Amino acid sequence: MKRILVVDDEPSITTLLKYNLEKENFDVDVCHDGEEAIRLASSNAYNFIILDLMLPKVNGFDVTKKLRKEKINTPILMLTAKDETVDKIIGLEIGADDYLTKPFSPRELIARIRAVERRLDLQDDKIPTSTSENAIIIGDLMAYPKDYRVTKNGEELNFTKKEFELLIYFMERINRIISRDELMTSIWQDDMYHLSRTVDIHVSHLREKIEDDPKKPKYIKTVRGFGYKFQESEE
Repeated sequence: MKRILVVDDEPSITTLLKYNLEKENFDVDVCHDGEEAIRLASSNAYNFIILDLMLPKVNGFDVTKKLRKEKINTPILMLTAKDETVDKIIGLEIGADDYLTKPFSPRELIARIRAVERRLDLQDDKIPTSTSENAIIIGDLMAYPKDYRVTKNGEELNFTKKEFELLIYFMERINRIISRDELMTSIWQDDMYHLSRTVDIHVSHLREKIEDDPKKPKYIKTVRGFGYKFQESEE
């Protein structure tokens, strides 16, 4: 049974979500402040975290930053009472995988969780097109799609689920120019409500993790007016 952590300081919301998620056969833990959320997420293996933005003690932004700093890459869906673009952008930039503006229906939230599950299932079933011992090797990067692992010069790197999906998509299409629209459709699939900056934000995150100098990328090149191209590092 898959486990979900629900973090919100409104008991009415946590009760509603717990009831509906358990009906969908999820094992649900609930807490009401950011401090407790960090403790639970750090000591338990969750498949998904539903995280309110405005929390006592530690807000949702800082919870996300803390978890990502600790290399906890569990998918995070951030809840916000504000329908403001800046909150959504900040959430994505610090490592949240998705967002949902209150008020929302439990049915919509569950649909988004299922969408993430479908993407991860497809990722697990995918067979790399260029392999050596089940790895995709490009330059000093070695990716293991089925094991959810990437190394650079033998050192393991850490990614969020979305970052990992995006990197594998790039690596399997080396030297091909890929448009932002294609990436949105292929990586986010039915989640087309995402902001137009979503792809650029995630590419920026990838560059920070795989490039020696993110400001002068050697792997992920921007092709102005078209999109991006992943190529072998030029030394």
